[in-house]
Amino acid sequence: MRLTVRTDYAFRMLLYLAVHSDRLCTISEIAKAYKISEPHLMKVTHQLAQLEWIETVRGKGGGMRLARQPDEISLAEVIKTVEPDFHLVECFGNDNECSITEYCGLTAIMQEALDAFIGCFAKYTLLDILKSNQAGSDESFEKIVNFFK
Repeated sequence: MRLTVRTDYAFRMLLYLAVHSDRLCTISEIAKAYKISEPHLMKVTHQLAQLEWIETVRGKGGGMRLARQPDEISLAEVIKTVEPDFHLVECFGNDNECSITEYCGLTAIMQEALDAFIGCFAKYTLLDILKSNQAGSDESFEKIVNFFK
């Protein structure tokens, strides 16, 4: 399973906004921090705002911020709302023309694998990727914060 660039950028944006929760952030600064395309990030921003994962403020001094607390943002829910589809194989789609679909056991196995993939992400929130859960250390959080300085 491979997630799209849009999901990658969505996670990066949410992470950046979580680290900078004390202020509004702009598309330009996030794009610069990650060295990614502003137009791509603009599309992601629009989608995340429509899905109510982030709030946007227009005008001079505007920007964006998380619409929820990091511990309320399920990684699985982000993936399920940002990814365009989960058609791992042709028979998962509406335009399936595979002639062996009704006899093939692969579909059920692929569905089980997809469910396990999403299930793994369902155990974690944005907060989990902000902080290290090992030995109560905040070391990874500090590294993330320092990365953006």
